[in-house]
Amino acid sequence: MSSTLFPNLLSPLHIGAVTLRNRIFSSGHDTVMVHDGAVTDQLVEYHRARAIGGAGLIIMQVAGIHETAHYTSHSLMATDDSCIDGYRRVVDAVHPHGCALFGQVFHPGREIMESTDGALPVAYAPSAVPNERFRVMPRPMSETMIAEVVAGYAAGARRLQQAGLDGVEIVASHGYLPAQFLSPTANLRTDGYGGDLEGRMRFLREVIAAVRAAVTSDFAVGVRLSSDEHNFAEDECADVVEICRRLDADGGLDYIGITEGTSASIGGSLHIVPPMSETAAYTARNAADVKAAVSIPVLVAGRINQPQEAEVVIARGQADACAMTRALICDPDMPAKAQAERPDDIRACIGCNQACIGHFQSGYPISCIQRPETGREREFGTLTITPKPKDIMVVGGGPAGMKAASIAAQRGHRVTLLEAAGRIGGQVRLAELLPGRSEFGGAATNLQSELDRYGVLVKTHVEVDAQLVAEHRPDHVIVATGARPYRPQLELDGDMTVLDAWDVISSGGSTMPKGEIVVADWRGDWTGLGVAEMLAREGRRVTLCVNGFAAGENLQRFTRISMLRAAAEAKVKVVPTARLYGADDDTVYLVDTITGEPIILDGVAGLVLALGHTPNDALLDEIEALGIPFTAVGDCLAPRTVEEAVLDGLKAAHAL
Repeated sequence: MSSTLFPNLLSPLHIGAVTLRNRIFSSGHDTVMVHDGAVTDQLVEYHRARAIGGAGLIIMQVAGIHETAHYTSHSLMATDDSCIDGYRRVVDAVHPHGCALFGQVFHPGREIMESTDGALPVAYAPSAVPNERFRVMPRPMSETMIAEVVAGYAAGARRLQQAGLDGVEIVASHGYLPAQFLSPTANLRTDGYGGDLEGRMRFLREVIAAVRAAVTSDFAVGVRLSSDEHNFAEDECADVVEICRRLDADGGLDYIGITEGTSASIGGSLHIVPPMSETAAYTARNAADVKAAVSIPVLVAGRINQPQEAEVVIARGQADACAMTRALICDPDMPAKAQAERPDDIRACIGCNQACIGHFQSGYPISCIQRPETGREREFGTLTITPKPKDIMVVGGGPAGMKAASIAAQRGHRVTLLEAAGRIGGQVRLAELLPGRSEFGGAATNLQSELDRYGVLVKTHVEVDAQLVAEHRPDHVIVATGARPYRPQLELDGDMTVLDAWDVISSGGSTMPKGEIVVADWRGDWTGLGVAEMLAREGRRVTLCVNGFAAGENLQRFTRISMLRAAAEAKVKVVPTARLYGADDDTVYLVDTITGEPIILDGVAGLVLALGHTPNDALLDEIEALGIPFTAVGDCLAPRTVEEAVLDGLKAAHAL
């Protein structure tokens, strides 16, 4: 069935002998749903959900093809035939729903993130050129080892076909081993694998030829490349368009995947999973250059989170298919909703990176702050309709209360949500006011749409106390009353303006005087960094004093990089390991938490407190005294982040 809203995006695509039902695909991404190098039940259900939701293609995460290819402690491996049964289980989960399945074959080279047992492994690369980000010095590969690794790519691809997959993708992007051979800075070899572009391409060409020879002609073979590494080096990238032109002419490939960024540098790594600060579909312009140079389909990845963005990319001829990986993490049913022409029902990804790549980098299974069911499909993937609907009162319209109300209503309960303020959304509405964070407000907008869709009665400007609860006598109360800014005991003496970050953000910074401003940041999240940048961009001199080693320590790495870049551009000064002690007329007093030495900042006009939160939990004891069943969720239970708030709401509503 064709779509009038997205006619290009939802049209079929032929990749070699494989036909995709649409041009939406999930690109290869680590899930931390692997155990002992093998597929788990959790991974099977994760991919099943996206196949059911209508994705045209799923490309599974990287699989190591050599024993030196373990780049994390939870790598998927395809080094022997024991991997075949696990892959076959994923095939059996996605094929019945019309979704094609490819797998990635991979070697990181020098890009080793961690070891399997705590002892650092020996890393191998074309030359002894260190990795900047992980501080790895590799050993140069011998020609014997090169031949062994090339054979490993071929054997891995053969196993994927034996398992029933439809194709294989050779990962030559993001500074991994093939990209290291292509790079004139990482490849300093003087043998046949180095030197000019022809020599540097030899390794990748041998891999492609070996893979092509190991599989049948109806099995799709592709390669993934970074068109721009964003590495801030004059000769950082080989001519990717020319590389693609030559690879296409060789005839061994069915498609080319284009992305950006590199694992090798801090600045380049941001583009592996670009946060909300980056422009939507910004990678498409480079993909278009490649598409103009080759005869095979070009797939593109990078910050394409909504179907209307992907439709434009394909309609303009910039690429043939779009990776919408985080969009599918946030809403696995996005393709089906697009097909049904219900775009307003799509839960749009906001590019926060907190629970997807953020979980991976912390060693946990990936999820989504808006949809904690992701990664937890076996527990929460199917909503059960209750046989005994209850009257549910939800107190508080932040993300915890909104999620609880939405899920409870979907399960068939009668739900009323009461909010003291004039607008629901909680702290999400504060975050969206900061520079570069406006998209974060989508988390509240998406939840509000769900409340409307599932018939939740929402009342604002309602202060809930025990008397009101007693009058309504609901069957169950979900308390989501949030938190308020925490103020420790400080020695404050004088006329300095001292305000909580929430007040400053709400006012757009207008409540702070001109002149030198100090932001005291205990949590190390978006609040301190964001308000510091906001005030600096308004023309104030800002010093951010962080009670930690660096600003933004609790942010996902790529989001942190983006916000640190913005703060540096705004000329924010950062003072680390600083605990606030007090202030007087024009001086802020802190103590260095490592040395115990005083830190005294003079000539200060205003002090902003970003010192965390304390629960608004008074209602809990009052409801308990009434004898009405209740559940506390979100910050009123314990101040954390929006991720935990939404997860609390999900769990509470599931348990009703």
